[in-house]
Amino acid sequence: MSTHPSDTPSALSADDRSWTRHAITILEADGRRSADTHLVKPDFPGLNGIDIYFKDESTHPTGSLKHRLARSLFLYGICNGHIRRQTTLVEASSGSTAVSEAYFARLLGLPFTAVMPKSTSQQKIQAIECFGGHCHFVDHTHEIYAVAQAIADKTGGYYLDQFTHAERATDWRGNNNIADSIFRQMSGEPNPVPRWVVMSAGTGGTSATIGRFIRYRNLDTRLCVVDVEGSAFYDAWRTGDKNITAQGSRIEGIGRPRVEPSFIPGVIDEMIRIPDAASIAAAHVLSARLFRRVGGSTGTNFMGVLSLAARMRQQGESGSIVTLICDSGDRYATTYYDNDWLKAQGFEIGAWRTKIEAFLDSGTGELL
Repeated sequence: MSTHPSDTPSALSADDRSWTRHAITILEADGRRSADTHLVKPDFPGLNGIDIYFKDESTHPTGSLKHRLARSLFLYGICNGHIRRQTTLVEASSGSTAVSEAYFARLLGLPFTAVMPKSTSQQKIQAIECFGGHCHFVDHTHEIYAVAQAIADKTGGYYLDQFTHAERATDWRGNNNIADSIFRQMSGEPNPVPRWVVMSAGTGGTSATIGRFIRYRNLDTRLCVVDVEGSAFYDAWRTGDKNITAQGSRIEGIGRPRVEPSFIPGVIDEMIRIPDAASIAAAHVLSARLFRRVGGSTGTNFMGVLSLAARMRQQGESGSIVTLICDSGDRYATTYYDNDWLKAQGFEIGAWRTKIEAFLDSGTGELL
């Protein structure tokens, strides 16, 4: 069976058609059960006049923002005739997407293999295996694409390919995508139309959905995409060269060594590059103030929010900024929240923590 959606699948048999209807019913039921997530508004004393909101995607059944993407990828594959009864599913993923896809594969009774770097956190690996998925490890991040395709070819399966399909699998104009949910939940707030929505990029699919939705609804909101060290996205946006490559990110789930097909620079108003130590420090600070741990990508988001808030204060502006809690920090107990690991990696986050805490409490000071 073809792994490429551009190819024409063979005609559906009566059994396949029956299975397809059953599978979509299952996916729709999951969507109704987990249709919305909370919008959290912490109080930061130093930022009077600037309201900061976090769309908490960690409360999905599989614990991350990628639950939405995985459901969309499964619907996309099924509706295009590529996922059928007994199809082997394969993904290239550093963790959270694969966790969510393993969950949906189990719901549908389909075998699933995730191809990932050996450096992926043990908590994510265990979650994939808990849902019945199989993990196939490679030495280097850039190898995951070809290896995933090779496994799909060998098994006659389907390569879900989040990096290509993320921006096209989600209906960015429709109801109940993440952008629609954000703006519906903001509608009763004091500043219902945010000055900024801040989002980090992994596949680029979520930022593409948000950026397109903002333009489609003609909203006076700007999209800022925050990027991390070792990622190709920022330089590609800055230069317009989508062939740029980089070494790869140390912040799991975001940043890529190449510019992924789902990354759409034209819908982004601004990009900010965040140092890795700052991302981790920001995750620690936010975790302490929310009384629960958040992941490293959420720290990247938070650091971008604070940078924009500092600019708004300097310019005498008020309003709201919205970002996402992408996943729980419990998945990184042995990495970002382990002092020995941080030391071994050369991360010094103390000075960043002090700087962030001071800004949150006083609204003054330099951040980036």
